[in-house]
Amino acid sequence: MDSEAEDTKSQLEPLPKKNKNKKNKKKKDSPPEPVPVPVQVRAKVQVVHEHPHKTPPIVGYFPSGFDPVNSSANGSDSTGFQVYRNRNMTKRLQLVVSPAGSPVEFVGTSYSGEAGAAHRAMYALGVFDKEAQTLKVVPIAANKIFRLEPKVKALEVADKEPVNSTMEELTPQLKAVKARQTTALWGTKKEIEKAKKKLALKQDDDPDAQKNLDVKMKNVVVNKKALESTEALVSRNIPPYDTSATTPQEAYILDQIILKGEWDYLEDIYNILHGEEADFKAYPTFVCNRIERLKKIKEESEKKKLSCIFSYINHLIKFKDQHSMDGVSSAKGHKIPNILRHKFSSMFPASESKRLPAEKINLLICYVLVLTLFSDEFRTDYRDIAKDLRMSVIPVRQLYEHLGCKFARQNNMSYATLPVPLKFPDSRTRKRKR
Repeated sequence: MDSEAEDTKSQLEPLPKKNKNKKNKKKKDSPPEPVPVPVQVRAKVQVVHEHPHKTPPIVGYFPSGFDPVNSSANGSDSTGFQVYRNRNMTKRLQLVVSPAGSPVEFVGTSYSGEAGAAHRAMYALGVFDKEAQTLKVVPIAANKIFRLEPKVKALEVADKEPVNSTMEELTPQLKAVKARQTTALWGTKKEIEKAKKKLALKQDDDPDAQKNLDVKMKNVVVNKKALESTEALVSRNIPPYDTSATTPQEAYILDQIILKGEWDYLEDIYNILHGEEADFKAYPTFVCNRIERLKKIKEESEKKKLSCIFSYINHLIKFKDQHSMDGVSSAKGHKIPNILRHKFSSMFPASESKRLPAEKINLLICYVLVLTLFSDEFRTDYRDIAKDLRMSVIPVRQLYEHLGCKFARQNNMSYATLPVPLKFPDSRTRKRKR
């Protein structure tokens, strides 16, 4: 019995513990692995801008999972690619990748699918040269990123897209909607506000806004005096005015000449004034002669308002030059905001030859002359504006008279002034000699 108990006791005794301290000691004694130190590189960054006569970088990706690098490494022939440009529409590009020995090729276009969705995002491609220590950055527009879809060569479907394809070309309306959605998600605060104002101006053409118009017009009271004034306005061919005004500032209605939504598109001169290099060579002589007076105005709101009036005068003169024989070359590169261009085109419609009729030219000039009165506190020297309008002084003086102006002479110089209330000259008819 005792031997059995001893055997059982020996079986129940725990095994001798391993000496963990030795292992821990070895771990503690071993030096820590060195941490790799990042190598700092001072590289010269060079931004390569797009050249008009060279094709910019093109990026293509394969949603199908095709790897052109491995495909070229396994075979004897390399994967080829071609870039095609439309002869009539040079901005339309097509990228075709042809794997060697394969009946399938991959096709992507810049005018349909994801590339043609009017994305505003910008990307860049960077190439780092270790030896030269240079980093070249090439900007890439969103419409230069191609989604390469597989096409079968034998069926010649590279040029014909299926009806339900994701690469179907978007309509202008759908592009505008997607552009607004992109701006709302990723645009800056200024771009979002600008898009909202542009959308609000276009709501007048919305068919839904014209519904039940007859019901709304029943409660409208007709102002006969205003109607008569409007008829006189059309017959006189001058800007909106008020004959009952007691001050020159109210004689011609500035809010009806420059509408509320247009002031935000007339801040170019005001922004140039606050820039480092103020260059006004492209502006009319009338504006350039008054820049120094504009700089001396201390109140910013007044300075901004006068700058916008000068900008409106500039756009009116450039619009006139763009639709005339003698001034089209000087206004060729001038860009008029779309909101003003649409307004000018409806107010001063051109003929089939893209020239303004004499009646519309006189109306446009009257708008310019009224704004010169506002800019010069209703006492203006009209010699420089006559030069900008490519006219002699006498017909410009006659148009000022047509607007109800009188003339004052001081220091051998004639100034146009605007007395109130407005009194227009009677139409003079010559009597025939018998």
